Amino acid sequence: MKHLPKHLRPRWRYLAVAIEGWPDAEFDRGDFQRHLWYAAQNLLGDAASADVDLTVVRFSFADGDGWAAVRTRRDEVDRARAAVAAVEDIDGQPVGLRVAGVSGTVRACEEKYIRSAPEIITERTVGFEDAERTAVVRDGRADVRLESAFAGATTLDL
Repeated sequence: MKHLPKHLRPRWRYLAVAIEGWPDAEFDRGDFQRHLWYAAQNLLGDAASADVDLTVVRFSFADGDGWAAVRTRRDEVDRARAAVAAVEDIDGQPVGLRVAGVSGTVRACEEKYIRSAPEIITERTVGFEDAERTAVVRDGRADVRLESAFAGATTLDL
């Protein structure tokens, strides 16, 4: 079977997606891919979500912080960004997704938007709601562990 000529091959763009969740959130690439497809299908419909053709090509998530490189067709970048923004939770765990940038190759996507210095994460005891509690502190913001969940706060709130 012959390859398609270059001018007939599909053109791709790669979205660098920053992922933020609670420190105890756990999910993998397959879970992220599935919820991304569901969000696109619910937002755009079956035919349009097939045109957008979202595929997770790189993924990393640990300790409530991560990133993903998501492939989409070149003409569908705006709808792909909307579908990424429509993801609210993954397997019942709330997440925040932000498109850091768009590039033409996976390598450029990783070099420009993903390969930054790792964020320093520390765990310490803080005063919150008139009690001593454990908190995970990341870059001026803290996730304070309550009895059944986490509460988001800034260092000024502590």
